[in-house]
Amino acid sequence: MSGALDGLLVLDLTTFLSGPYCTMMLGDLGAEVIKVERPEGDEARRMPPFVDGRSQPFALWNRNKRSIALDLKAPPDAALLWQLVKRADVLVENFRPGALARAGFGWEALHAANPRLVVASISGFGQTGPWAQHGGFDMMAQGMSGLMAGNGPPDGEPYRLPVAITDLTAGMFTTSAILAALMARHRTGMGQHIDQSLFEAGLALGVYEAAHVFSQGTRPERMGQLHRGNSPYRVFQTRDGWITIGANKDAFWRSLCDILNLPELPADPRFATNADRVRNNDALVPLLQAAFLTRESAHWLAALGGAGIPAEPVLAYDEALAHPQAVARGVSAEIADPARGAIRTLSSPLKLKGTPATLRVRAPDLDEHGAEIRAWLAEGG
Repeated sequence: MSGALDGLLVLDLTTFLSGPYCTMMLGDLGAEVIKVERPEGDEARRMPPFVDGRSQPFALWNRNKRSIALDLKAPPDAALLWQLVKRADVLVENFRPGALARAGFGWEALHAANPRLVVASISGFGQTGPWAQHGGFDMMAQGMSGLMAGNGPPDGEPYRLPVAITDLTAGMFTTSAILAALMARHRTGMGQHIDQSLFEAGLALGVYEAAHVFSQGTRPERMGQLHRGNSPYRVFQTRDGWITIGANKDAFWRSLCDILNLPELPADPRFATNADRVRNNDALVPLLQAAFLTRESAHWLAALGGAGIPAEPVLAYDEALAHPQAVARGVSAEIADPARGAIRTLSSPLKLKGTPATLRVRAPDLDEHGAEIRAWLAEGG
């Protein structure tokens, strides 16, 4: 089957994660992605762990791409990039704001050379505003967006989310914006400039917290394992592990109390409604936790599942990848590499029936396709 984005040419001038993750998604959907790297290569190529000298993080989010190394300070290489620009549909970059323009490839110049080109710029804090020139790694965006201050135990230091959440969501938001810009181009014939920041990606995730600030005018307190609007809705420890429970609906709540042999709780006015339970979590959670510690996870999960209450085990990442549901859904796959052997990777999370995402080629070595791309341009490709 052909990919949804077959025939689309994407220039990937990005490094590390946010931009490469965006272009990986476009490549998985069938776009032809040319990764334009500095002569020294993407910084992520030096990110551990390594297998046979190749960075495995880099390999995961740079599949379905070809690589050419260009020094934009060298006139011949800059001229070659202009040739690519005139043929491309999309260009994605995550330089610090203004850096690409200083190299001669700002939005105005790109748009003049190819009015149909969609240009996506990803940065820490956006192309405008007083913080635009600040460096933008994921951890800084987590700290600035409120994600870090709201994460962790109610008392203690702020916690960084262990996944690069603003990098990944900025990449996803940019992908969505690119697809929208391409749809708009069908109507107008013109490309446009997309300005995505990690900071705003983090802010966009704080939907409960923003609702609190806008409605109450106060700072949301750090909740730890609790939920701002639902209870009981959290992790509980059992005799042999941890499970998640979502019993906030009144019917679920009453069934949970029956399962835990706590028949007196539904009649307690502190716990009568979901809102009551949220207000009185400090009293409620210890009562439930004590009950859960009396039996193993398997016992509770069977009982809760039988009652229709959402409940699942807490799995480590290796356990999650090996879970029967993950296997059935094909969340991991292998990419053939005749020279090095098959490479295991995550599958695309994008599930399209008619034009499925595909894993066609492994991540490229630095400048692996430079000669063939130059030959293609020389032939008028």
